[in-house]
Amino acid sequence: MFGIIYENVSTPGPLGVLLVVSILLAITRIIRIFTQAQDKKPLKNHQIDHEIEPLLDFDFRKTDPIKYQPYKTQGHVTMGIQKRVRSDWIRIDRGYLNRIRERLPLIKEKPEFTIGTGEKVNPAIEELYEEIMIRYLPARFPTMFKAGGKTVKNLATGTTYPLSTAGLTHAEMLAYMGENVEEDFYFMCPDPDGQYRLQGYIACFPGGFLSPARVGESVREIHKPVPGYERKLGLSVDRYFGRMQPGDFIGRMNWSLQVDGADLFRTDGNNYYPGMDGAFSGEKEDPSLDECYLRVEHQTLTKLPRSGAVIFTVRSYMTSLHQVKAEGDGKALAEAIESMPEGLGHYKMRQYWGNKILPWLTEDVQINDANKHDK
Repeated sequence: MFGIIYENVSTPGPLGVLLVVSILLAITRIIRIFTQAQDKKPLKNHQIDHEIEPLLDFDFRKTDPIKYQPYKTQGHVTMGIQKRVRSDWIRIDRGYLNRIRERLPLIKEKPEFTIGTGEKVNPAIEELYEEIMIRYLPARFPTMFKAGGKTVKNLATGTTYPLSTAGLTHAEMLAYMGENVEEDFYFMCPDPDGQYRLQGYIACFPGGFLSPARVGESVREIHKPVPGYERKLGLSVDRYFGRMQPGDFIGRMNWSLQVDGADLFRTDGNNYYPGMDGAFSGEKEDPSLDECYLRVEHQTLTKLPRSGAVIFTVRSYMTSLHQVKAEGDGKALAEAIESMPEGLGHYKMRQYWGNKILPWLTEDVQINDANKHDK
């Protein structure tokens, strides 16, 4: 996941509710509707619609994934982030149900890898639940998430979740998020020295990132294995996090090759780290082309207003290299891989699979298909 900001990438505290005398009780209730109080009352729809553009005719079954070809446009090791809008925070398309089905057993059977809570991050988890599950989803996708009474119904899956954090554990909040959206969320919380450290997550689709082992690490510590990060980006990224304001949305794409299957849950194996020599079998050097995929992460960052946590939101896409090549992008992908600086190429594991995959990507599609036919 945390290949972020590596290639070309594109607070106030909680609002308190005043305690007033009994004759002003009605006024207090109105105030609570317009605050983010700690009493965990449900938030009303009319409070949130003005911030989010509703997709009134949305049908996820007819919605194509976004176009993503970062290998055509991105250079390497720069901070060229791009602005995003709140409405595009969460994306849903025709692959939604398949990927939710892939997430469910991971949440239930591997919570030690997929769910991370703790005293330092729990206020931010509660805040994100309010932002995503209560405010965002019913407002952005009203044909899919129907709020009524004390719950929201997901019409695509037939499940419901609470329209309030009252009575929920923080692990349950993360689980509900993971069961209803495809995005993973990583919570970078400020410490007393102003460093942002990973303190929690809902991470069903980590791209070679073992989340539990990284809890407590700063942005720089997480990126330590990434060639060139400290020298080119470390200080500027730290400063950028400090300057971010609630409401800012920025994003970029991260991409790599995954040459041993399409499963999205990967805690290792997609990136090279020191000491890994000899850790892989021959399948990395001689992969089956049918098992080779382009893995793209659409990543956004935003800062929560109450907790001040920076949220990394990661949405993963997998595309067969056969499809990439059939669409005429094989040569462009090969050129992007070959143009990587030596350190970056090594980090992306080019030294293992490059000798087989790169020549194949540059072959003409028609010639390759003809050869298949002759066999």
